Amino acid sequence: MHGLLCLLVATALGLASAEAAPLRIVAAENFYGDVAAQLGGPEVTVVSILHDPEQDPHLFEVSASAARAVAEATIVVFNGAGYDPWMEKLLAASPVAGRETIEVGKLLHKAPGENPHLWYDPRTMPAFADALTAALVRHDSAHQSLYEARRARFEAALKPLDDEIASLKQRYAGTPVTATEPIFGYMAATIGFAMRNEGFQRAVMNDTEPGAAEIAAFQNDLRGHAVKVLIYNRQTSEGLTRKMQALAKQSGVPVIGVSETEPAGMTYQAWMLSELDQLDTALSGKAP
Repeated sequence: MHGLLCLLVATALGLASAEAAPLRIVAAENFYGDVAAQLGGPEVTVVSILHDPEQDPHLFEVSASAARAVAEATIVVFNGAGYDPWMEKLLAASPVAGRETIEVGKLLHKAPGENPHLWYDPRTMPAFADALTAALVRHDSAHQSLYEARRARFEAALKPLDDEIASLKQRYAGTPVTATEPIFGYMAATIGFAMRNEGFQRAVMNDTEPGAAEIAAFQNDLRGHAVKVLIYNRQTSEGLTRKMQALAKQSGVPVIGVSETEPAGMTYQAWMLSELDQLDTALSGKAP
């Protein structure tokens, strides 16, 4: 009888422990991982595979630890739209019954070939937050009210960002700007900038050489001050883009760096606001 009681107690404790175990979320990129942590709270554990702001995401190589994390995940989040095809390979290599995937590109109806830098589109994180909250509730309905409350708090936390975008649009819509890559493209379009040299940007994004006419047009825009700011990717060191940065500085055109990875110690909201603040400072002529 005593042995049976011990067995029942041990079983009950084991079940309680299993029920209390956090849901495992794996995000391909750390900005999705950050938002997942904001929405999931202590009920989840989050692993972000791409998290180093000093690393070029295009040079990323899959590790054994990344493969193991995906195999053990309850929910997997990745950008899609051709940006992180290695995640699809990891998912295919470790099929798991009941595992849920959120491909953010599909939420916004984006396909490979389109600009994949979706995190700079203000529509992306609200759509992702809705999808992830629904997934969390499906896997852990006991905490539905907590997840929904965090979703509401996250939406409120995006309001300062939305307000800043609206302010920039009011003041700078129509302003000509340029960039070495289309990383900031969705945000630039939302603000209403007149983006120049898009052919050059697409070539760099696709790892091809821009044409001679595209290079000359870019250089002329900088030398002739036809653009008010140059936006570049901090995480790449391609020779031609470095030359454009140097020419912009030489010509007195402000240069603003953006990134493909959320900086350490920042939330998604703070990261976006920081980059918009730098842009505002450059366009307004204020001293940095």
